[in-house]
Amino acid sequence: MKPSTTTVMHYIIRQVKDSFPFALDEQTLCADECRYGCPKKLLEFIDIEITEWEGRLHNGETPNFRDIEKLTRASKKIHRVLEKNNLVSR
Repeated sequence: MKPSTTTVMHYIIRQVKDSFPFALDEQTLCADECRYGCPKKLLEFIDIEITEWEGRLHNGETPNFRDIEKLTRASKKIHRVLEKNNLVSR
């Protein structure tokens, strides 16, 4: 049996929270030249997205496949930028 879209969204949010360096301070995030994108701004963006989805899920909203795909795509792109800036590993 396939998981519900709500379960999948919770799983994606948990993966992002566990793998992204949200706890790093601004000095560490902005220590090097950011050729591939500003890690601070990207982390703020994805944090807003997952916080918004946590609230929506808490209020009983059910995400559709497009919502899941959108968050997944954004997370993957941001993770690649963080990799290029040596803030996360593969």
